[in-house]
Amino acid sequence: MNRVEILKGFLADNPNDSFSRYALALEYVKLGQHDDAVLEFETVKKKDPDYLATYFQLGQLYLKMGQTHEAEKTFRTGITVASNAGDEHTRSELEGALDGLQGLL
Repeated sequence: MNRVEILKGFLADNPNDSFSRYALALEYVKLGQHDDAVLEFETVKKKDPDYLATYFQLGQLYLKMGQTHEAEKTFRTGITVASNAGDEHTRSELEGALDGLQGLL
């Protein structure tokens, strides 16, 4: 059984498991299945908006897919969520990603 199948099994048992859904999205990124990855990241973002790692990874994926506007929106939302959570480290990483993106716009 591969990782995707294992993670899908976890999600079948608990569809609200943000960690498993996030991990599944990362597996899809590794496999080049970007649309599937976006779907899983967006589901985490919707169901568990405080799952901060999602914003960085999803923003990076949007960049890889050439969707700079979506990347910018994702980074900005993540910065707000991280600030509200008092997570300065994640906020700083997201700001760095956004600063890097500004050169592409």
